[in-house]
Amino acid sequence: MTPRYNVAPGQSVAFIRRPSDSQGLEMALLRWGLIPAWLNIPPQAARMINVRLETARQKPAFKRALKERRGLFPVDGFYEWSKRGRTKKPYYFHLKDGAPLALAGLWEKWIGSEGETIQSCAILTTSSNDLVKPIHDRMPVILTGDVVGLWLNYEYSLDDLLNALTESPFPAESMQVRPVSSYVNKPENEGPRCLEPWSEDQFSFPILG
Repeated sequence: MTPRYNVAPGQSVAFIRRPSDSQGLEMALLRWGLIPAWLNIPPQAARMINVRLETARQKPAFKRALKERRGLFPVDGFYEWSKRGRTKKPYYFHLKDGAPLALAGLWEKWIGSEGETIQSCAILTTSSNDLVKPIHDRMPVILTGDVVGLWLNYEYSLDDLLNALTESPFPAESMQVRPVSSYVNKPENEGPRCLEPWSEDQFSFPILG
């Protein structure tokens, strides 16, 4: 696969899931922006890129996917933006040790009236930890250790799993953040330049630890 530095909604993204007819795992390229299977409007209108963990169980668009179509986004980090008026400054969040992250996600298979098929996905989000909070009040649900396996095990109690994830946000002390170039603000921009840091004399927003 070609490394990606700036995946935007509507684009293909790597997604790890357990096929219904297999005990193993597979990685597929799905469209970022979940389209519920029952949706009758054109798929271009669906922009469900994020799902709130706390309310996902009550939403018709996500209830079945939570039970049967969970998966992981394998990433090195994620961006959040701090807004001041019309200006948006990006920050890049990642683990201190440089290890990859597993973000909790859901996927769906949409079939149109003429038989066209789109497989799509969305990221689950939760309340931000102390590192992300100054920039944004939400962050992706990050899975670690045994929880990764439980998330992909449809026989495990879904209520227990969601309650545990809601009560235990990912620890801020395991993460780092740095301001990066506004080059990443345009979806058409790609490549390592997206992660270039701002220098302090260029950057008037807070530079976090």
